[in-house]
This record gives sequence, C-alpha cells and structure tokens, in this order.
Amino acid sequence: MRDFQKIVLVSFFAGCTILGFMVKLPRVFHHFDKELHAMFYFFAAMFLTLIFPKRWLIATIGLVLFGIVIEFAQEFSNKISIRIIGKAIHGRFDIQDVKYNLIGVFLGLIVFHSYRLLIKSKS
Repeated sequence: MRDFQKIVLVSFFAGCTILGFMVKLPRVFHHFDKELHAMFYFFAAMFLTLIFPKRWLIATIGLVLFGIVIEFAQEFSNKISIRIIGKAIHGRFDIQDVKYNLIGVFLGLIVFHSYRLLIKSKS
C-alpha cells in the first residue's frame, strides 16, 4: 500500500471516528464507557503502528492528542447544541476518558513493540 493510500484510509477512519465520538452513547453502554475508550484506542494504536511502523512515535503522539482534542470538542459542541436545540448531544469532557484513552494507546504500543521484538528475534 502506498503512503497516499494509507493517508486516505486513515483520514476516512478519522472522519468516521470523529462522527462516532460526537454522538452520545446509548444507555446500555454507559456502564463500561471507560473500557470502550481503552479498547478503541488500543485498536487504533495497533492499526496506526502496523500501517506506519517506522512512524509509530508520530502516530502515537497524534493519537494521544486526538483523544484529548475530541474530549474538548465534545464539551464545546455540547454548549453549542444546548443553545441551538436545548439539549446536549453527547457526553461532556471527562478526564477519566482521557486516562483510559492513554491506557489503550500504551497497551497497544506494548503489543506492537512485543510483536516487533518477536519478529526481530526470529530473523
């Protein structure tokens, strides 16, 4: 896969992710919201590091910043939606969500680097 194709693919997934994070979770998911954050960021870290293995640090920093920015964006858009339609459209900024985002990213990095070490040791 060429770099341009990878960037288009990642951009598409980023757009879908932004839409997904800007919609309020159904009630059934409220009890394990933190675990969903960790799981999403774990798989996102795995995907980005596997698709850009030489740029894993840039991908990781981008993912961490994305996790922080999306939380602020939720808070900001809630303020706007309350003014326009009279109710919040999703969750609010939650530092615990950021914490679980980081946990997911770092677990993904551990798995990625373990995989790289395993591949190196076999060759």
